[in-house]
Amino acid sequence: MWKSFMAAVLLTSSAAAHELTPTYPEFKPHIVDGVYYAKLHMWNRREDVKYYEISVHDEEWNKIPFHSTRKIMKLEHLEHADFEVNIRKSDLDRIEFICTTSKHLKSDVKGTGVRSRICSRIK
Repeated sequence: MWKSFMAAVLLTSSAAAHELTPTYPEFKPHIVDGVYYAKLHMWNRREDVKYYEISVHDEEWNKIPFHSTRKIMKLEHLEHADFEVNIRKSDLDRIEFICTTSKHLKSDVKGTGVRSRICSRIK
């Protein structure tokens, strides 16, 4: 009976997270010499989160410096946003992931406190 109850709970509950596309972005040469860029699209499906942080990592999850006009994005529930990530040519071979991570406000005591991180892998 316990197993049936747990199966029913798991099947009827839903987990909402944000989405980041494309799954495998490609960097292209920027108009500025020595800089490459990738275009990404994000969709906030979480009702309890409005802020997301962008980060760039190598294969060992070390952070790589980058530029974006929006390092922390504010997105309302079901809102979409397009953004670019710019990196130096010297870092191009090191990049493995571009990630967006949900950020909770300290004053948000109603939220679940569950952090979601979605990553796109570089080809």
